[in-house]
Amino acid sequence: MPAGPTPRPARAASTTRLTIGKVIARLSPEFPDLSVSKVRFLEAEGLLTPTRTGSGYRTYSDRDVERLRYILAAQRDHFWPLRVIREALETLDRGESTATPVPPPRPLRLTADDLADAADADASLVASLVDMGVLGGDVSGRFTAEDLQILEAVVWLQQFGLEPRHLRPFKATADREVGLIEQMLAPSGRGGRQARAGQIARHLQTIHAALVSKGLGGVLSTGQEGSTVEG
Repeated sequence: MPAGPTPRPARAASTTRLTIGKVIARLSPEFPDLSVSKVRFLEAEGLLTPTRTGSGYRTYSDRDVERLRYILAAQRDHFWPLRVIREALETLDRGESTATPVPPPRPLRLTADDLADAADADASLVASLVDMGVLGGDVSGRFTAEDLQILEAVVWLQQFGLEPRHLRPFKATADREVGLIEQMLAPSGRGGRQARAGQIARHLQTIHAALVSKGLGGVLSTGQEGSTVEG
């Protein structure tokens, strides 16, 4: 039976309250791709519930940090979809073992209907993303954990006006990055290619996230806000 991430022993009650920046700084050695938007997304999905100060700022306890670590490990190491992570967290909250629920087998292989159901998405959305190449089933029409992560994110972003057509540049960028990684790997031979490819991909993602963050800083500082996605 596949095991999930191991919960760490509960710490003694602490009055320490951390800002989101300090939470990311604490966890970034283990999860270098962790970002503010990722934490906000998990909060929006109800997996994290930080405390609000009187002025409305979010603060996080040591227990919140351990909960976030558990979620991130479940995604990275076991490819659990959010639905399974939510069930596992509810099991932990009841003080029970996380031996149940059992996570999906690895690698995850879902039909289009299963994929839509797992992400609470319309079948038409799945079909549109498949047509664009954003989601890609194998020769038997099965989808992977990565497809589920993409679809869950798209479903969440729809509340801000995201449409499938807005993802074309993301697909093009991803294809270019894959080509770049392939070029970087070419001189290194066959040994250890998977590990090196993962390291290269993480650093490229770090650059991408930092550039987006810098751009957002300029937008927010000038008060340029929009309610929906354009284009």
